[in-house]
Amino acid sequence: MDRTPGREAAAALIADVEAALAEASAPAPALMPTAYRDETPLPAVGTALPVAQPGRPPMSQRATDASALMLAGGAGTLMAGTGAGVALWALAGVDPVVLALAVGAPVALSAALSRLVRRAGQTAAEAAPVTHHHHYNGPVDARQEHHTSAPVTRGLFARTTMRTGR
Repeated sequence: MDRTPGREAAAALIADVEAALAEASAPAPALMPTAYRDETPLPAVGTALPVAQPGRPPMSQRATDASALMLAGGAGTLMAGTGAGVALWALAGVDPVVLALAVGAPVALSAALSRLVRRAGQTAAEAAPVTHHHHYNGPVDARQEHHTSAPVTRGLFARTTMRTGR
């Protein structure tokens, strides 16, 4: 028999593992209960102090909805920020002039198209003849006035001016 010091310890360890496996795989006794239900009725009001429960704290439905909306918005912002960071990292080796042209071209194109559509709409509105039909019952004065007013809102702080025409 080999008397190497490590072999005796390994044999003892293997015997312990085999015994533990045999004990774990043995069936449980048939008469041992696996669960217990306490059937005594609970009091309506107890004497114990309230204890904070795990999870979200109690709050109104509106506050819960707002909280879930904020969590979803934060997750969306995280994903968008990660995507932008990866895109910027990938574009680190690109020539800045080429990058500016590639990013600026779609913006300039959309600005030009919106200006073209707005100008075409203004031209069509100016070219259409304005016809007024008035139907009166009874005496009519010889003098008639027609006024139009168009509010114009401009600026960062939204200053509104009224333009009137006759």
